Amino acid sequence: MKIANFSILLLVFFIFPITFAQLRVGFYDNSCPNAETIVQNLVSDEFESDPTITAALLRMHFHDCFVGGCDGSILLNSTDSERFVGPNLSVRGFELIDEIKAELEAQCPSNVSCADIMALATRDSVALAGGPSYNIPTGRRDGLRTNANGVFNLIGPTASVAAFLSFFGDKDMNTLDAVALLGAHTVGVGSCDLFQDRLVNFNGTGLPDPSMDSDLVANLTTICEASENPSTGLDRSTPLTFDNAFFGQIRVRRGVLQLDQRLATDEATSSVVAQYAADNDLFKRQFAIAMVKMGAVDVFTGEDGEIRTNCWAFNNN
Repeated sequence: MKIANFSILLLVFFIFPITFAQLRVGFYDNSCPNAETIVQNLVSDEFESDPTITAALLRMHFHDCFVGGCDGSILLNSTDSERFVGPNLSVRGFELIDEIKAELEAQCPSNVSCADIMALATRDSVALAGGPSYNIPTGRRDGLRTNANGVFNLIGPTASVAAFLSFFGDKDMNTLDAVALLGAHTVGVGSCDLFQDRLVNFNGTGLPDPSMDSDLVANLTTICEASENPSTGLDRSTPLTFDNAFFGQIRVRRGVLQLDQRLATDEATSSVVAQYAADNDLFKRQFAIAMVKMGAVDVFTGEDGEIRTNCWAFNNN
């Protein structure tokens, strides 16, 4: 396993040598040698009581990295921050990050960044759910500003495949990366308001989306009528296990979100979906590569940014 992890990182470093110049595996080995163990133990405790924390942390990490870079800005708790805008209103997992930060501050004050905590916690939660275990470079520093308006530029569930690929391409991520990262929906949850139109009035037709399996339409309709704020797993067979089942399902018209379903039929992505559906190990390897790439998007390193004492506030507040 260690050889495989090392190989993945060698490949990523070869492709993006400048991006990773100041991030490295084991960044805290001397300054806070127990840092990754502390993160892993606290994430494990949380996962034991709430296995949906994997989906929560993946979403948090994604929403942080694609709005101004992987700088921990989503964690800020001010009224004008990213945390309280649009799709981020339903992001959760902040309490776990704060718990980890408090423990690290007790052992290694002003040493481990909130941005690194988020990246490490997400990695560990994925492994606990059955996903890949991979080394991740650390050394990020926390950002000094928040970008609430940038939250509205995140890719949405009804986006076209072209817009989806362009969104990731703008951060030097290719089709293999983009489709693999969307595979995180294997543990994802969607509220009914994100796909309700596909069930009853798709594009104003008064009918369900013809690209959705009729049995799934019936099942989701029942779920969405059952409670006040209903939601459902985006993986219909193994919603708490990180595997490739999601890809097999969207290939047979059982994608819950419109974008998910489009990936299976669009000529730009359908062959990648088919590869991941057929090979769980391939999907997990590429997901690990893509996560390492994503975790290096527009990071602060060296003397840039800061190491927050509390993840929810800048140090000067």
